Amino acid sequence: MKKLTRSLLAAMTALTLGYTLDAIAGEAEIRKNLAARIPQFAKIDEVTKSPMPGIYEVRINGFEIFYTDDQGNYLLQGNLIDVKERKNLTEERVEKLSEVAFNKLPVKDAFKIVRGNGKRQLAVFADPNCGYCKQFERDMTKVDNVTIHLFLYPVLGPDSVVKSRNIWCAKDKAKAWNDWMQRGVTPDTNECDTAALTRNREFGQKYNITGTPTLIFSDGSRAPGALPAAQVEKQLAARS
Repeated sequence: MKKLTRSLLAAMTALTLGYTLDAIAGEAEIRKNLAARIPQFAKIDEVTKSPMPGIYEVRINGFEIFYTDDQGNYLLQGNLIDVKERKNLTEERVEKLSEVAFNKLPVKDAFKIVRGNGKRQLAVFADPNCGYCKQFERDMTKVDNVTIHLFLYPVLGPDSVVKSRNIWCAKDKAKAWNDWMQRGVTPDTNECDTAALTRNREFGQKYNITGTPTLIFSDGSRAPGALPAAQVEKQLAARS
C-alpha cells in the first residue's frame, strides 16, 4: 500500500510539473511570437491560461484583454462568455483587475462631503462639466449617513480643468462643488497648488477610470455611471 501511495504521489508530481513546464513554455512562445509580429505586444503584462482549453489570456496596457492559442499564431479580441454559468468572464476579469483597495485611495487629493453621521464610505471621481455627475449629485442628497470622498477628475476639456481648479482652490471646497453641481452657481476664480488634480488623472489612467462619475465602494468594488440613490443606498447598506 505504501509503495502504491508513493507511486501515485510521484505520478501526480510528474503530471503537475509537466503541466507547469508546458504552461511556461506556452507563455514564452506567445510572448516571443506576438512581440515579433505586432508592435503593441512588445510589452505584455501577463499571459495566463484562460478557462477555455487551449486558449491563453494575454493582458497589455493594464486592462486590455486578448486571447490566443499556445503559439501566439491567432489573436482574438472580445468577451469570453461562460454559457453554462451565463457569465461574461472577460468583464469579470477586468473588474477584478481594476479593483482599488479603499484604504489605498489617495484621499489627500479629494475633499469630503459628509452627510448625517458619515459612517459609511464612498469615493466618487467626477468632472464638473459632466451632466451625469450633476444628475448623480442631485440624487445623492437623498442618501444619508455617508462620507463621500470627492476626487475632481477633469477629463472633458479645458473648461473642466478651470472649474476643477476653482473648486479645489475654494475656501470651502464642498460648498463650491455643491453650489455648482446642484444649483448652477459658477465657482469664483481661485488660484492654488493644483498638483492633486494632475495626480487624480494619473490615478484614473492607472486604474482604468474611463468615465464620470465612477463610484468606488468601501470593499474596493466600483460602479461606473450615475447610479440612482436607491441603488447607491442598497450597495452602501450591503457593505456596512
